[in-house]
Amino acid sequence: MLKLKKISDTFDMKVFTDSGDYFGDVEEAILTSSKIYGWRVRATKNSFLNKVLGSAKGVVVPHQLVKAMGDIMLISKAAVPSYSEDGEETPSQTETA
Repeated sequence: MLKLKKISDTFDMKVFTDSGDYFGDVEEAILTSSKIYGWRVRATKNSFLNKVLGSAKGVVVPHQLVKAMGDIMLISKAAVPSYSEDGEETPSQTETA
């Protein structure tokens, strides 16, 4: 059975990667005229995004990279900005917000 969720229920939802890393919190849904384009995820204290992004406030995760939603949002590891050991961020499929 298909379970529906209201977009308003997703605000401040915790976001985790499929490898179990805490990614951040949902801040906003980005909509086109007929569907969800993506999710703006806020870099919160102790989140993986906070460590990687530094001064940026968050990223936009395309909806195609969302694997599951329930009490938390589960996203693909491909959404995670990759970075080298010296702290330089390398390009990924996410956009900085």
